[in-house]
Amino acid sequence: MGFIGNIQRAVRHKVRYKLLLLVLFPILLIMPVALGLAIYWGKNFTYEQLFLKVSTDLAVSHDAFNRIQGDYLNHLTSLAESHQFRTALESGNQSSVFEQVKALKDKQNFSFLKVISTENDQQNILKSRRNSSSLLNALKGHESVGVEIYSPEELQAEDPELQKRVELPILQTPRARPSNRTQEQRAMVIRALYPVKDSRGEVVALLDGGVLLNGNFQFVDAIRDLAYGPNSLPKGSIGTVTVFIDDVRISTNVPLNEGERALGTRVSNEVRTKVLDNGSTWIDRAFVVNDWYVSSYEPIVDVDGKRVGMLYAGFLEKPFRDELWNALLALVLMFLALMLVSAWAAIRGARRIFKPIEKMSNVVHATQEGSAKRVGLITSKDELGTLSREFDDMLDQLQLRNQEIQEWADSLEDKVESRTAELKQKNQDLENSIQLLRQTRQQLVVAEKLAALGELTAGVAHEINNPTAVMLGNLDLMVVELGDNAKPVQKEIDLVIDQIYRIKDIINRLLQYAHPDEYSGYINMIDVNLLIKDTLKLVNHLNQGKSIEFKMDFEATQLIEINSQELQQVLVNLLVNAIHALDRDDAQITLASRNWKDKGVVISVTDNGKGIDKEHLAQIFNPFFSTKEQGEGTGLGLSISYGLVRRFGGNITAESELGEGSTFSVWLLSEPQIMEDEEAIAEQLSIIEEATI
Repeated sequence: MGFIGNIQRAVRHKVRYKLLLLVLFPILLIMPVALGLAIYWGKNFTYEQLFLKVSTDLAVSHDAFNRIQGDYLNHLTSLAESHQFRTALESGNQSSVFEQVKALKDKQNFSFLKVISTENDQQNILKSRRNSSSLLNALKGHESVGVEIYSPEELQAEDPELQKRVELPILQTPRARPSNRTQEQRAMVIRALYPVKDSRGEVVALLDGGVLLNGNFQFVDAIRDLAYGPNSLPKGSIGTVTVFIDDVRISTNVPLNEGERALGTRVSNEVRTKVLDNGSTWIDRAFVVNDWYVSSYEPIVDVDGKRVGMLYAGFLEKPFRDELWNALLALVLMFLALMLVSAWAAIRGARRIFKPIEKMSNVVHATQEGSAKRVGLITSKDELGTLSREFDDMLDQLQLRNQEIQEWADSLEDKVESRTAELKQKNQDLENSIQLLRQTRQQLVVAEKLAALGELTAGVAHEINNPTAVMLGNLDLMVVELGDNAKPVQKEIDLVIDQIYRIKDIINRLLQYAHPDEYSGYINMIDVNLLIKDTLKLVNHLNQGKSIEFKMDFEATQLIEINSQELQQVLVNLLVNAIHALDRDDAQITLASRNWKDKGVVISVTDNGKGIDKEHLAQIFNPFFSTKEQGEGTGLGLSISYGLVRRFGGNITAESELGEGSTFSVWLLSEPQIMEDEEAIAEQLSIIEEATI
């Protein structure tokens, strides 16, 4: 960075370097850009030509592949239409038929070749032979040839010896798609079928022949010789052709080690995705086994139209790459030599211009250091000579003005510093004031809500406790006065008394919410399933006129330790909210319980009511917040329920979709982690503060 910085300073401060830069600009900028473009174009053009060549190689291989298939079908046609074969077949001379078939099989290297008589039921033929669309077409009188994939059992039925030749271990190959397969046992076969017809045009027999492509080096070498003839590639490059089943090489001339072919290796995942998965042709560089090849792949489609493998043609990239880099290196060296010669000529031709400029530069440098040096006598009559003389006159005037400017600058700097310090202090004071105002406003809002909550709680408790005391007293008096006559309704009387005590307990909980330091609760082990059933009885009266269907789904088996009255208060609140949210004919509420891993249980209350808007869902546990219409709720129910559950270390969560319904889940610990009252209040305060902010 220091060297570059020195160059930048020299160009910025010295005229001679600026002039030199202007002279060298075409050399230093335009020629490297031209070199870069030439390299870029040369590389792209070279690879475009390579891709064009490999595309042509794939076309040649494709045509050869199809031509070879056609040749095998032509061999069957020649045999089937020969006079000797037809005479033997019509006369029933099976030995002659067998000898002619065997002679053709050996001569043309068929892996299997058989005559199938159609005198038997076609269904038996389809069962005894590998069934495919080509076999069905042949039975209908249509000749066909194409690629088919034989399973190990199907190949075993054709010839047991062929199955042994097919078995191939799958080798781990870099860049291949991960797979657990360790062996390839399927066979890729070029299958040719020719229907033999009698004089009436009816099929009397089928010639069924197949050529196994697995390990068929003669097949791939013949295609390679067509695609990559002598002198078609530079020295050191090799042309290769491969046949794949799926992504496994079953016949190839790609080398693996010295004298060994890369059978059982797999194609890279990128090629497999494009060719096999997407059915496209690959024309690009590709990693083949252990090196980069200029490659072309196309899918092999069987007679049923399925992609079952790939046909590959390509050649080793390294010799082409080496030649390309050698050519680019020669081009770079030529450009560098040209740049050096041009730079030397430019510097030599501009030296005369630099001399007067150097003198002026020395004067400027000396002036900067405080010296009163001048350019002096310049004999040049051009623009630079006039400039140097005018430059001396200007320096004299500048020296005079410099003193005046320095005095004004010193005075202005002092004033700026003073004003800046004052402005920074005022900005800081303003930020402090804004922050203090924001905190004060938040504290006032929280204090006002808590004060209103405490006052409201105390008033409600006082107004409800007095009537409940009167009700309890009168109920006791009624029981005494009625005596035995009260027995028929004793169950109802006891229920009323229990609920009055529950009201008093709820009032105590409400007071505890407002003044937690004056109350404490009792906890015991309970079965949540029984408690849910008891709670449902308390809200049955709200079902009148609505026809709500209640569904029970209790699977919780763990007992929990909690205040049953407080939990019942929470469930009643959730059920009441669910009932109020229902406004449809198929109203439904589902009560469910589940074990919460080994921590405790979770109780859920689900309705198919109106639901809650997303923007309100995060505020429903805040005190005084309600989604009900004005006058229908206080906004305290869910807030109090949340506080009761949190005191025992549990939690309440809500999920809702507008128009779909809501689910409230109560998470309870088997062994409660009871929060101190100060912690519960602080948590509620934080919720209020977040809503206020």
